[in-house]
Amino acid sequence: MFGYRGKGDYHRLGHGSDDHVRRPRQVQGLQGKKVIAIATGSLHCVCCTEDGEVYTWGDNDEGQLGDGTTNAIQRPRLVAALQGKKINRVACGSAHTLAWSTSKPANAGKLPSQVPMEYNHLQEIPIIALRNRLLLLHHISELFCPCIPMFDLEGHLDETGQGPSVGFDALRGILISQGKEVAFRKVVQATMVRDRQHGPVVELNRIQVKRSRSKGGLAGPDGTKSVFGQMCAKMSSFSPDSLLLPHRVWKVKFVGESVDDCGGGYSESIAEMCEELQNGLTPLLIVTPNGRDESGANRDCFLLNPAAKSSLHMNMFRFLGVMLGIAIRTGSPLSLNLAEPVWKQLAGMNLTIADLSEVDKDFIPGLMYIRDNEATSEEFEAMSLPFTVPNASGQDIQLSSKYIHITLDNRTEYVRLAINYRLHEFDEQVAAVREGSTEKHALWNNSFYHLRSL
Repeated sequence: MFGYRGKGDYHRLGHGSDDHVRRPRQVQGLQGKKVIAIATGSLHCVCCTEDGEVYTWGDNDEGQLGDGTTNAIQRPRLVAALQGKKINRVACGSAHTLAWSTSKPANAGKLPSQVPMEYNHLQEIPIIALRNRLLLLHHISELFCPCIPMFDLEGHLDETGQGPSVGFDALRGILISQGKEVAFRKVVQATMVRDRQHGPVVELNRIQVKRSRSKGGLAGPDGTKSVFGQMCAKMSSFSPDSLLLPHRVWKVKFVGESVDDCGGGYSESIAEMCEELQNGLTPLLIVTPNGRDESGANRDCFLLNPAAKSSLHMNMFRFLGVMLGIAIRTGSPLSLNLAEPVWKQLAGMNLTIADLSEVDKDFIPGLMYIRDNEATSEEFEAMSLPFTVPNASGQDIQLSSKYIHITLDNRTEYVRLAINYRLHEFDEQVAAVREGSTEKHALWNNSFYHLRSL
């Protein structure tokens, strides 16, 4: 390593003096060391070697050299506090230094004597076996994640007939979050368009929203006069590259308002659309059944509206997906209070009976009452229970053209059909949202992630 072409005051060149150096001169303190990374601050330097050792030198008025003092260091000195950490990258600010490693410590801490009580499904497995499995999963992730672009992640059958290829469902529970996140960010960065500060200029009329709000709450027919509806209608004029920008996907001009959008107008339009989705100005979201009944969990959360099925509605759901994709790309979260089962489906996971109870606590108990009722056939007929099920928005849906009422003979079939309907009633809407959030943004399918990660 050589230090030259600059001022040597504050010992920043590492030669042991404050002389200015005009020609390359080898830094003796690093002779025989293979330096793999180096960074410079205002008056100090840091480097790391292939052995994971970190050396610092120069000014130390803020303790930026990591030796616990504020004394300047004339020659490269090993940072003792970082020995054994296998550092492989370093960075500097004007008066601070960073060092980090991608290597996992061989022993991150003492193993607990027993499996913690909250992990009840793991209680019967030896702690050593769990530790070994965790290490194996980390190792698999380190090997697989850098190679993800080489694999078919759609889960289609292998043309060789030797079985299915790698699929999202198989990978979701195996790869650790950190590895997936790094691989995902690489896709985002590789497809990012950086040659423009913002996308096309869009005119939005907020004044007409209040004027056009009907008695039913919608802003115009199907919410088309809302800011969300206006923006959705303009998306067809956007070029594919516009959705790949790192910051402002569009620039806003509010009709009749003196707003010069330097970023605030764009953020305001996003916030306003999120508000409209949840205050009844658009038909896409509905409050959970628990919210309508003011009981149970997720009372203040929203579901996708299963009754919104027209082509216009599907286009709106795709635009909702576009907004989610924008949030993922730009790192700016949306203020949408969606119920957990919605996020679960957006992550490509199937709903379960437990998910139904999360948003409608009375649904499953009602079905169990019908299934386990000990009434006679005549008593069942006297109840005259229709062969329908309320959907998430409260509308009664006929489950079969074969039956009109629930009887003792068909009640098991009724329960099966009712549960199946509620588990899949959002499928069309979810598919449209996922289409907007992945295909239009050149992003991976969200199925790659666990619910919490998404």
